[in-house]
Amino acid sequence: MLYICILRDSHLLKGLIFITVNLLTPNMMTQPNTTLTVDEAQKIMADYSCPHVNIVDSNSEEEKLRQAIKLVSSLCDTQNLGICADNSQEGFKALKSYLKALGYSDELDIKTSLPKQTPIYLKFSTAKMSYYVDSYTGSYRGVLISCQCEDPTLMGTYGHFSLNLFD
Repeated sequence: MLYICILRDSHLLKGLIFITVNLLTPNMMTQPNTTLTVDEAQKIMADYSCPHVNIVDSNSEEEKLRQAIKLVSSLCDTQNLGICADNSQEGFKALKSYLKALGYSDELDIKTSLPKQTPIYLKFSTAKMSYYVDSYTGSYRGVLISCQCEDPTLMGTYGHFSLNLFD
């Protein structure tokens, strides 16, 4: 959104135009269409959170998990996504699918000097809309979502989620 304010009455600022770009993304302005309550969404996400990794057993469970992630994320100011993948192609593909699902632009300027088949850790900040990528020697593969907001009941790190949850 673009807001334009023209000050006409101030003798010092007469005719000066202020332009402000609203940097809020769609997910921060509207909640996703879901029948889940916030408490239900958090419970579903907690079932897939550290320290254990659960496997989604059915399409309906997978859809509920997607809805839960979208709902909780929509109620938070920003998120950090931590992605561990077998290579940068797989990691950035997962990042783009999560960003799109959460209502952010998936247009990224992807630059990495890592060899193509090097396992990676990719951290993305929705506050800065930027990422950090490095090689990764651990065995874990998946996505962690860290939600930042003023509500302490929503703020926290959720996951381990599948790389292809939003494909």
